[in-house]
Amino acid sequence: MILNEIWFVLFLLIIAGYLILDGFDMGVGILHLPLAKNDIERRTMLGSIGPVWDGNEVWLVLGGGVLFAVFPLAYASVFSGFYIAFMGVLTVLILRAVTIEFRSQRPSARWRNGWDIAFGATSFGLAFLLGVAFGNLLAGVPLDASGDIHIDLLEMLSPFAILVGVTTVVMFAMHGAIYLLLKTEGELLARARAVIPWLMGAFFVLNTMVIVGTLALDHQITLRYVREVWPIILPAGALLALALTGLFVRRDQPLRAFTTSSLMIGLLLLAAGAGMFPNLIISTLDQAYNLTVYNAASEANTLQVALIIALLGMPFVLLYTTGVYYIFRGKTEVEPEGY
Repeated sequence: MILNEIWFVLFLLIIAGYLILDGFDMGVGILHLPLAKNDIERRTMLGSIGPVWDGNEVWLVLGGGVLFAVFPLAYASVFSGFYIAFMGVLTVLILRAVTIEFRSQRPSARWRNGWDIAFGATSFGLAFLLGVAFGNLLAGVPLDASGDIHIDLLEMLSPFAILVGVTTVVMFAMHGAIYLLLKTEGELLARARAVIPWLMGAFFVLNTMVIVGTLALDHQITLRYVREVWPIILPAGALLALALTGLFVRRDQPLRAFTTSSLMIGLLLLAAGAGMFPNLIISTLDQAYNLTVYNAASEANTLQVALIIALLGMPFVLLYTTGVYYIFRGKTEVEPEGY
């Protein structure tokens, strides 16, 4: 049983890595048109994420691989029940990559403006869809005894799921703006710094509404936080990290602000995971149908082998990620060729 719990924590950490790293990519995309006033500034914003955006998405592939290998029943239920939604996510991921690579291939203003609009729209759409999917998992889904999820697109777009989607968009926009403090200069830097307090305020209000909405659902997550005191440490830590982020922004300490913003995102995900544990998918039909880290997991020997592979492979992923960020550290400079 301990292997199941270890893998649950590892899965949350991998997804947190994706949300932190690709989250600021999406945030830069969401702010791409509102902040940048000319072609040079837009190229600067694209250049700030250009060397790292594709590597950041590796963490999403890792998360999907873990779900497939370690929790195959949950993988099957989620990917079949949310088939349309996942096709939407995949489509947006592909289009977003195309916009980044195609945008500067021609000097035409109309060409570039079109791709700029597409980049902003796909970044917004990806953040929103991920938030909606997460909102559905928090609220629970109509999962039956056979592990099938019976839900249509309109049911996925419940008020609570939309609220979580909008909150995710604002959170990533805030995270992306803080990242731009590290990578930009001049007027673009000033505009990024000016918008951060507004985004932080909006995120605080929206996230509070999500917490209230989660409590109002009155199911397993609420009961866990009522019965056990220790999980409250995680959302409290996230609130502290948000406050520190604002402090570091005011003190012009962007690296510390980005670190605490990343910590906040990770703690929020862990807080949700702690509330759901041991559930992976909560059924709104009957609690007996819930898929958990125990009944949805692979056999023990598979978990052991997968853990060994993870312990051998993850250091290389971390080394690669760290190396890329170290090599491309500092302010972004626009070159004649490139983004």
